[in-house]
Amino acid sequence: MFRHVAANGMTLLIVGLLLLAAIMTMGQRVFQSEGPLEQAICLRVEPGATLRGVTRTLEDEGAIRNAMIFRIGAQYTERDNQLRFGSYLVGPGASMDEILDIITSGGASTCGTEVVLRIGVTEAEYRVRELDPQTDRFEEVLTHPLDDEDFPEAYDEVAERADTRFRITIAEGATSWQVWNALTQAEFLSGDLPDVPDEGTLATESYELSRGAERSALVEEMQERQAAILADAWENRAPDLPLDSPDEALILASIVEKETGQPEERRQVASVFINRLRLPMRLQTDPTVIYGITRGERSLGRGLRRSELDAETPYNTYRIEGLPPTPIANPGRASIEAALNPDETEYLYFVADGTGGHAFATNLADHNRNVARWRAIEAELEQERDQ
Repeated sequence: MFRHVAANGMTLLIVGLLLLAAIMTMGQRVFQSEGPLEQAICLRVEPGATLRGVTRTLEDEGAIRNAMIFRIGAQYTERDNQLRFGSYLVGPGASMDEILDIITSGGASTCGTEVVLRIGVTEAEYRVRELDPQTDRFEEVLTHPLDDEDFPEAYDEVAERADTRFRITIAEGATSWQVWNALTQAEFLSGDLPDVPDEGTLATESYELSRGAERSALVEEMQERQAAILADAWENRAPDLPLDSPDEALILASIVEKETGQPEERRQVASVFINRLRLPMRLQTDPTVIYGITRGERSLGRGLRRSELDAETPYNTYRIEGLPPTPIANPGRASIEAALNPDETEYLYFVADGTGGHAFATNLADHNRNVARWRAIEAELEQERDQ
């Protein structure tokens, strides 16, 4: 009888083990198989969040099929205590194993809210953006001028979140004073920035950083990036340019940057100034005269006066030979490359053509005709505004 009971017990044990193995195999298959999520979601893991709480959120979002399997899988793979707070993009069909990888691997958040300080050529402003997981594109939800310290509650709420990302973008053609002024006011930065950086030395790019980042370290990064861009462009410059140094190239690039907002025109505009430098012929460009008046600290807000065009200043390229003493803005990579690899043209003149671009000419007679056409367009626009 004992043998019979023992045999039955052994049989039950084997069956139990086989059943357990089958359950584990099935659970592993479910854990690693494609999940039920039909559309991407942004999963926010709060600081101090527990696995149970995150599991509940995933269940409510329809991202997992079985909460118990998810938790057991996390424990079995020793990831149950490795949650990293942040906002994470979970794609359609993500398995429970993949979701655990996303929320335990750490690193930068992949979705959620982003505060951008955009430093433009006329103004600086905060932009709060939220990633739409369905389109994987950021949508602006709030804009706020930098010089207005009366921040809306919506900004304060977002900026204080631990997982909010911060970014600074500098528009091509912004001056060093404009960048310095914005950085000294940026509420999410720390440390002092006593001196305005040298004009032209800041890369007009996008910089992702954390709340409390040091202003001085950020400026150093901007300068290092610009120096690398300039060095690379100088190394790959066209032969026989009338430019003696990278510093002169940077000055010319800043003039090109301020003279045209059309990317396809940069190399043509650069060719005009290169051709004038070769002759030699005065550059006669308004943006340098304006910089001599404002030093990049404000917009002139009006046309240049005859007295200003006649004045003897280091930046008045109607009066001086060659380049001004410094850049007049921070040029972007494209303008630096244009200055060092201009189109091969015979152009010596250009003027606005009424479309946002310019009409180019090789001689003064053609240029005067282009100027007359532009004056007529200006008159028509003025008449339309008065009506």
